[in-house]
Order: sequence, then structure tokens, then C-alpha cells
Amino acid sequence: MNNPKVDIILPNFNSSDFILKTVQSIKKQSYKNWKLVIVDDNSNLKTKKILKKISKYKKIKVYWLKKNNGAAHCRNFAIKQTNSPYIAFIDSDDLWEKNKLKAQVEFMKKNNISFSYTFYNTFGDKIKSIRPRLKFNFNDFVHNTSIATSTMMVKRKDITNIKFTNTKICEDYFFKCKLLKRVGFAFCLQKFLTKYRIRKNSLQSSNLRNFYWIWKINKKYNKFNFFQNLTSLIAISINSIKKYSAKNIL
Repeated sequence: MNNPKVDIILPNFNSSDFILKTVQSIKKQSYKNWKLVIVDDNSNLKTKKILKKISKYKKIKVYWLKKNNGAAHCRNFAIKQTNSPYIAFIDSDDLWEKNKLKAQVEFMKKNNISFSYTFYNTFGDKIKSIRPRLKFNFNDFVHNTSIATSTMMVKRKDITNIKFTNTKICEDYFFKCKLLKRVGFAFCLQKFLTKYRIRKNSLQSSNLRNFYWIWKINKKYNKFNFFQNLTSLIAISINSIKKYSAKNIL
């Protein structure tokens, strides 16, 4: 297909201050063959009112969960509801440049890539331009987690039976680990196509909390021994200091 369809997956919870601008950045995409799937994780009334207006757009489908289950559940649920050959992910407070989807689909098709990501700019509590390394394998990634989820695009056929972990935070970490084990490498499109918001009070703003969950996921899912886990966390921390000046380890 010259213009394969892209399913965009967006988990949402109480994002009334941000969700409208995020969706607008998707609607403005120059690439038009997409569908946005929003899974609302039992948000507050203010957020739901905004989503009801958004859901009137024919290319957007909103699923309403009756209880809060976390971002991992929302993403896993959304994947099951979709069937397009490509899947992109975005968080409810991030933004895309208008050529993001077009450039990334072309990049993946031209180079027969299963897993891609892009350069990105942070905004909000920290303003930085992030240029991740140009390719990652599994070993690279567990020492440098510089693939932002909102920059990712993957081929559906390669994520069969790969799920986001049901953890409070860092649920996307093992998803990327397992996908890298399967496809070998992820490749970077060297363009600033995503704006990644950093917030003071977000779940991932605490370094100690992030340390705990990465350690736990490495031990439980990656099956790391103590030395492997310690090496991973030290390397991730060093690379995060380079990225964010010690603001976040992920």
C-alpha cells in the first residue's frame, strides 16, 4: 500500500488541560490515513466532557473504561481494538509536528523498518532538544532509555503477544525491550517531530520511583541478576543526566 493506515493509540486519564491540543496536533497531520483510538481510564467529568466533543470527529474512537486500570491496560486494550499495519503511540499531553506521521511512514517503508522513533524537543518544566542514538538493540536500550514513547511507530505484525507491563509507571519500558529482542534494532528518523512534555508532578518525575520500577521490571521481566540490574540502572542514570540534567531517569 502506498499510504498504509496508521492506528494511533492514546491512553487518557484526567488530562483536561492538555488533551485538546494533543488531538489537534494529530488532526493537523499532513498524512491523512490514520485512526485515533483513545482509551479513557475513568477520568473526571471535566475530561470526559472534552472527550465527548472530540469523539464526534469520524476518525476518532473513544473507549470508556468503568474503572481506572492504568496506562498499560489502556494501551493493551487499544491494540486489540485496531488492525492497521502500523501503530503509533502518543501520550495525552504530548504534541506532534504536522509531518510526523508522513515522514515516519515513508522512513519505515523505504528502509523496511519494524520499529522507529524520532528526535524530540521537551517542553514544560524542562526545555531541551533530544537527539537519541541512531539505532538501538536490546542491550543498548537497557542502558539508555532514550526512545520516547510518543515518538514511536511500529509494525503491527511484529508486536503480536507483546504487552505493556501492568506496573504503575514505566509500563512502556519492557514493551520496548521485548520488541527489540524480537526485531533486533530500532532506528531513528533524524527529525524533531515530537514535543514531549515534562511536568513537575507527573508519575515519572521522581527519580527514586523510577529507579524502583526499572529495577523491578528488569528483575521480573528481563530476568536480570543483581549485577546486570545495577549496571543497567547506573547507565540509564548517567544517560538521563546527559539528556535532562538529572531531571528524570526515563
